[in-house]
Amino acid sequence: MNVPQQPDHASRPPTRTPLSEGVRVRVLCAAHGDPLAAAELAAVLGERQRAGLEPLPADPVGMLPGLLRARRPEVRSLAPATRRLLLIAAADQHPFATRAYQRAVAAARLDTGPLDDAEAAGLARTTSAGVVFRDPWTRITAYETASAVDRRETHRLLARVLRGEGEAPLRSWHRAAAALGPSRRLAAELRTSAHEARAAGEHALACGLLERAAALTPDPRERPRLLARAAADAWRSGDGDRARRLAAHGDVDVDGLSGVLALRAENATEAFDALLTAVERGAARGEERDGVRDGSRDGASDVGTAAHLVARATEAAVYTGDLRRCREAAAVATRLGIAVPGTLGGLAAAFEGRYEEARDLLRAAAGRRGPGGDPTALIHSSMAALLLGDHTRAASAAVRAAASARALGEPATVPQAMEFRAYAEFWTGRPRSAGAATLEALRQAYATGQDNGACHLQAALAMFAAVTGDEELCRARAEVARAHALEHGLGLPAALALWALAFLDLSTGRYAAAASRLRALAGFGPGHGHRAVRHLATPHYVEAAVRTGDTRVARSAHADYDRWARVVRSADDLALSARCRALLATGHEAADHYRTALDLHAGGTRDFERARTELLFGGALRRLRRRTEARDRLHSALEAFEHFGAPHCAAEARAELRALGAPVRSSAGSPGMAGLLTAQQLTVARMAAEGATNREIAARLLLSPRTIDHHLRGVFNRLGIRSRIELVKLLTPEQ
Repeated sequence: MNVPQQPDHASRPPTRTPLSEGVRVRVLCAAHGDPLAAAELAAVLGERQRAGLEPLPADPVGMLPGLLRARRPEVRSLAPATRRLLLIAAADQHPFATRAYQRAVAAARLDTGPLDDAEAAGLARTTSAGVVFRDPWTRITAYETASAVDRRETHRLLARVLRGEGEAPLRSWHRAAAALGPSRRLAAELRTSAHEARAAGEHALACGLLERAAALTPDPRERPRLLARAAADAWRSGDGDRARRLAAHGDVDVDGLSGVLALRAENATEAFDALLTAVERGAARGEERDGVRDGSRDGASDVGTAAHLVARATEAAVYTGDLRRCREAAAVATRLGIAVPGTLGGLAAAFEGRYEEARDLLRAAAGRRGPGGDPTALIHSSMAALLLGDHTRAASAAVRAAASARALGEPATVPQAMEFRAYAEFWTGRPRSAGAATLEALRQAYATGQDNGACHLQAALAMFAAVTGDEELCRARAEVARAHALEHGLGLPAALALWALAFLDLSTGRYAAAASRLRALAGFGPGHGHRAVRHLATPHYVEAAVRTGDTRVARSAHADYDRWARVVRSADDLALSARCRALLATGHEAADHYRTALDLHAGGTRDFERARTELLFGGALRRLRRRTEARDRLHSALEAFEHFGAPHCAAEARAELRALGAPVRSSAGSPGMAGLLTAQQLTVARMAAEGATNREIAARLLLSPRTIDHHLRGVFNRLGIRSRIELVKLLTPEQ
């Protein structure tokens, strides 16, 4: 009997889900930046973990047996006295730095001479600050190769010497690590210490203490409540994976954490519903939400927490771009007697055409900085200032919000603050100065489990790439942002990414495509568009529409924009409205409007748009045969575009000058490397010249290795070279 053979593809292992960008960054963080360890960890992740649908494992180190196995013989070959000193140092450093090594060694009357053997073996070295291990894996190995008895004894020793002011939480941590089993008394001590750590901004320590309290409490009913409180602390500390794991085991929703997690990493529409439900449920129950009697504040029944949840619901409504939800949140807040955030009321009023009321509400929000520099209040201040066209205040509030979040030990808030700084930097024409900061914020967003925040930042980077003329990067960033936004109901970044693509079309002469994209900015349904972004993009839409002959819709859009500009009295908005009026006019009337626009630009901050106004004015003057003034305006615009690093806009100015028959001078002199390459190509070229591999460059720029390879091929083609050796020679004089 012949048995049919299986086809070849049946024996092949199934194709694994590729790591999402956020998971890739978090895996690398969990592996302490070690690419080999990251690869080993990625190989054991489940499909849902690889896609970012489930958090990473609680103990990623325990899933790296190969990496640790190679280090164990080195540590075990050391003398017992050396291993004991390394154990004390390891327990003192991880997971929380207690800085008690020197005191512990002195209290135990140990001779530190045996550490010379560890230094000779290249495993660790002694400094004035203590012991420095060769790498994290050596430290972990020094701890896990010791016996359980030795580890407990070490923790007791460290707890004994931690008697200084403010060291109670760390002492409790070591006491708990030395515990043999459940203890009601120790669990109560850990709860108190967690509250003290939280008050000091040590949220990671507070989370660890509560996790230990949950493990040590003899009351099973208390365990889920402790884990829920620990989840909230994990989130504030920037550990999104831990927060999601712990929240799944908690039986209460501390500070509306489920809604906050959804807002920052899941579906924004569902986040809004969860946050508003948390506000209403808390008000109806009138009881503590965390159930942990550790001196912490109440849950949603507490006025401050209720206001915090309404503020988060506001963000969800803004991010989705759903006017109905803005109204709903405002109505719930008013009914419960909670102060409605000015951004929420202002947006609702603006969307409904009540511009005077919107202006007053947004001005109040922009001026409200919060007690002690509250990060959430500052973020809302930045958001309101952006809507009012006050980009200097918006950037200042965003920077202050990020600094305040860092000071409070809440790194999860930093990327969100940086989103609004990025928008302010873009609209004021400073893409290069903000690009590096935004890229770092993108890395932080991914590292802290905030993929929705990363989506906003990808959209911002797409806008920067559009201004700097990097078409391929703009499209890649915009594609990533829009795909995520559509899946997660995020109208704001979807609209911003579309605006970036539209500006790219506008600056390269594809006017019909630009107009089509800009018309779609309002969209329909969460995740498709945003009315506020469409309003802000009106000047670009008018320009694209006029160039395609569709002035009817352009006039209607401008009329609404002009009404807002006159109500708000923002110099930049008034200038752009005057520019729109010039585009819609002809002849000498248009020239008068352009002059008005430039006079208004002088009192504003949007220098990039001022340069575009000069470019358009120069073209109008050329057509009026006013050659001298046209030449001056166009040269001024060209100089500005070269300063901003906007090659497409600079090319428009040069084309106008050539049509005028005027010589094209350039403040940059000869093209040089920067003149031949896009901003992204130049960055990739410099990294490659420094010896970084394509994969290393991709990791640093948060792009795929394939994209880096494409950029390098473009670099080689533009520079007329064939190898990295030639690239190094070319770049050496510039370094």
